[in-house]
Amino acid sequence: MAYVSRLKKDYQERIVGALKEEFGYSNIMQVPKLQKIVVSRGVGAAVADKKLIEHAVDEMTMITGQKAIPTMSKKDVAAFKLRKGMPIGAKVTLRGANMYEFLDRLVTSALPRVRDFQGIKATGFDGRGNYSLGVTEQIIFPEINIDKINRINGMDITFVTSAGTDKEAKSLLTELGLPFKKK
Repeated sequence: MAYVSRLKKDYQERIVGALKEEFGYSNIMQVPKLQKIVVSRGVGAAVADKKLIEHAVDEMTMITGQKAIPTMSKKDVAAFKLRKGMPIGAKVTLRGANMYEFLDRLVTSALPRVRDFQGIKATGFDGRGNYSLGVTEQIIFPEINIDKINRINGMDITFVTSAGTDKEAKSLLTELGLPFKKK
């Protein structure tokens, strides 16, 4: 029997029914679902030091459990001493089982480790049902050994859903366990 993550099983058994009832969908295929999670990090200092990109890729690979890729600049920017094609960041796109495993670790172990955590802001929606969240320190993830990092960096986490509205996406993400701030 194939392994099914805890969150995916919960989505199939409980969340689909709850969202169908809440929004009055006539078919379970109308219920929004999480399509992918994109984790990205910009490394502006990589213009001067190429090793920083390798460290960023290694850290993102440890955090997500999937190989990260370096992102390249698209333009020349003389003010930043940036040339087209230079590596300036790293990103990972998670789908399927890796996506649910990462979300589970983010909600249960990483976000509670943030200092003075009150919940995440509900202002990161884009109007099309996608949500973006910024994390200021990578050390909140238990996979990162604080003694082996060379500098503290943040990262952006984007949740791409099939929801048509922000209200539907917020309900889906709340049911999946993201702790939004209470008003």
